[in-house]
Amino acid sequence: MLRLLRLLFVLFVRSFCSRRDLLLENLALRQQLAVLKERRPRPRFSTSDRLFWATLCRLWSKWQRALILVQPETVVRWHRAGFKMYWTWLSRHRTHAGRRCVSRELRDLIFRMVADNRTWGAPRIHGELMMLGFDLSERTVLRWMRRAPRNPEPAKRWAAFLNNHREAIAAMDFFTVPTLTFGVLQCFFVIAHDRRRVLHFSITRHPSSAWISQQLRETFPYDEVPTYLIFDRAANFNEEVVSTMKSFGIQPKRTSFRSPWQNGVAERWVGNCRRDLLDHVIVLNEGHLKRLMTAYVRYYHEDRTHLALEKRTPAGRVEAANTDVTCKVLAMPRLGGLHHRYSLAA
Repeated sequence: MLRLLRLLFVLFVRSFCSRRDLLLENLALRQQLAVLKERRPRPRFSTSDRLFWATLCRLWSKWQRALILVQPETVVRWHRAGFKMYWTWLSRHRTHAGRRCVSRELRDLIFRMVADNRTWGAPRIHGELMMLGFDLSERTVLRWMRRAPRNPEPAKRWAAFLNNHREAIAAMDFFTVPTLTFGVLQCFFVIAHDRRRVLHFSITRHPSSAWISQQLRETFPYDEVPTYLIFDRAANFNEEVVSTMKSFGIQPKRTSFRSPWQNGVAERWVGNCRRDLLDHVIVLNEGHLKRLMTAYVRYYHEDRTHLALEKRTPAGRVEAANTDVTCKVLAMPRLGGLHHRYSLAA
């Protein structure tokens, strides 16, 4: 700090000197600094030195020309650090605004009401809390209702149902794909639970209920239909689509609200499709996406191994036996080289 005061005092005194004396003195100082830079290691700057340069860069537009011991980027970094410290100092007594914190006891009471009354929504629980004298908004009640612990029994029953009827279950869903021109394409697919086979897929920009009904007719043209078909609560899966399912003898199974895990086979296939293919390409148009998806479905059925199928393929890829370590292994590219299938040379 004393060094900084001394510099300011010298600057005040030199302001009364002649211009010729100032130029000669600056020249002498620059020569000495150049010698110091060549013969001595880089000095360490104190906080007062950093404050001096951060202030000087705001007062003098040509401050970069005088730098010898420090780089301009370093001075800029010091200035930003000082800016951060300044606003941190101003905000040290800041009062926190926003919602009041909900106590643990009140949260436990909300969770208890949710567990005791499965059919109650946020308005009903909020009304009961108002009658008890608690002052909080309905939106806060809704937020904590979504975090309430769930009863695991319904999930276990649903998992048991899927496991016991997987040979008779299929699932359908949509996923979106962005295009080069910032458009959005909708990919519809139907997948069987037993061997994870994709029974049908199609691409469209406008997935209406009539279009979905036609896709179901193309998926199940004959008598080979599943007993159950799982789907979510999308608006285009309306009564027209449900009537088409029932006309085939299929029992529709709609998932619960905000429960994608109930259609886990379909959701997992969407994730595989994105990680294996769509995250690595830019789709040009509808025809381009259809060609890519056709190649991916073929790769998915014939080449890609699955953990749920004990690391086998949906199409029943034959496993080699009695393989010698000296055998030659051939790599066959799939999906333009994104993936490969390996086989033994004949």
